[in-house]
Amino acid sequence: MTRRLRVSKQRLCRSRQSKKGDTRMSRSNPAHVAIIMDGNGRWAKMRGRPRLVGHHAGAARVKEIARACPDLGVKYLTIFAFSTENWKRTQTEVAGLMRLFRRYLTSEAKALIKAGVRVRFIGDRVRLEPSLVEMMDNLELMTAENDKLHLTVALNYGGRDEVSRAAKRLAHDVAAGKIKPADIDDETFPKYLDTYVLPDPDLVIRTSGEARISNFLLWQSAYSEYEFVNTLWPDFTAQEFAEILARYGLRERRFGGVTA
Repeated sequence: MTRRLRVSKQRLCRSRQSKKGDTRMSRSNPAHVAIIMDGNGRWAKMRGRPRLVGHHAGAARVKEIARACPDLGVKYLTIFAFSTENWKRTQTEVAGLMRLFRRYLTSEAKALIKAGVRVRFIGDRVRLEPSLVEMMDNLELMTAENDKLHLTVALNYGGRDEVSRAAKRLAHDVAAGKIKPADIDDETFPKYLDTYVLPDPDLVIRTSGEARISNFLLWQSAYSEYEFVNTLWPDFTAQEFAEILARYGLRERRFGGVTA
């Protein structure tokens, strides 16, 4: 761990202790952090480079943030890699992104296993090439016993698409008599979502200065805290990540209730 990251970790601990008597404050790590990694294309454009250069730089940043998570107390990290709307981009960019995903899965598999990272993928795999899906399946299987960090990659993912697919699966079970309509509630429905084995995110971060959620984890983030930062994703460091976690520790989370 770098000295700067150690300092930020110490600040994170102090921020929780400073309000020790105030039960309204979180004073705890966000166990699950989700990140909308925005700004790769703009980062490359500012440097006069093709957009794909920015995506490669962004992939390297993912590794840095994932490595920092265990030391910062983050158990679950979910990253938005490719949305259902991203197919609208140019064929060159989409093809380049798919090559990048393949390269990442190939080059990082051993490192992820060694680091104790469990990898999962969420999103609709039907539109993805079978060979890529096979690589995803294999990585999930190879890391299935890991527990140091749970890394979830949202690939061809959209919140509305996920909810509609979940509704179809639920409707199928209702039609098959496996569940009664009267038994459907806000605890039953999440079992049909892609993230059914994961806790809801405590904190959602979006980089690049945009202040919107872009169809990401719509159901799961109902009570998540949000942090919108101006930093472009390739410039987003573990140091800044740690500082955001420290601010999270000072937030008041009431989940619809009130404090005395």
